Amino acid sequence: MLLRAERSGDKKSIFAVNEAAFATDAEARLVDMLRSDGDLYFSYVAAENSAIIGHIALSPMDVIADGQPIKALGLGPVAITPKRQLEGIGSQLVHAAINWAQANEWRLIILLGNPAYYKRFGFSVEDAKPFASPFSSPYFQALWLDAPAQKPQSGRVEYAPAFGRL
Repeated sequence: MLLRAERSGDKKSIFAVNEAAFATDAEARLVDMLRSDGDLYFSYVAAENSAIIGHIALSPMDVIADGQPIKALGLGPVAITPKRQLEGIGSQLVHAAINWAQANEWRLIILLGNPAYYKRFGFSVEDAKPFASPFSSPYFQALWLDAPAQKPQSGRVEYAPAFGRL
């Protein structure tokens, strides 16, 4: 299996993977909208024998913490074809996304997902609690990439505009 950046000819396969991995095509359409808006900052695939079997995306977020802007990304969707789920492919893609974000000096990643799954990567519901968001829920999580000296007391997050158009 090869992890690599999305290529121009991958769009249909990425759509198909996201469509197959979720109950509706909303996530697949979201990726297309992020790409069209220029907000698909990180789009990686897992490929095997030239077939795409997984995909992950990072998009920019507007984040304010204690009155200061924070360089932040939203993680998601993460999609693996149903026949290949539970093989660790998603974990490899999440690690690749985190490593890319760190290497490019992003400070924070926000996501909506299962805390039992994402805590293994360092994501925390507690770290997301100070941030007001229409997506706030028990699945709203954050990962600080630079371990701030003091965690913020309040803030807000806004996903890329495509999320609001779904």
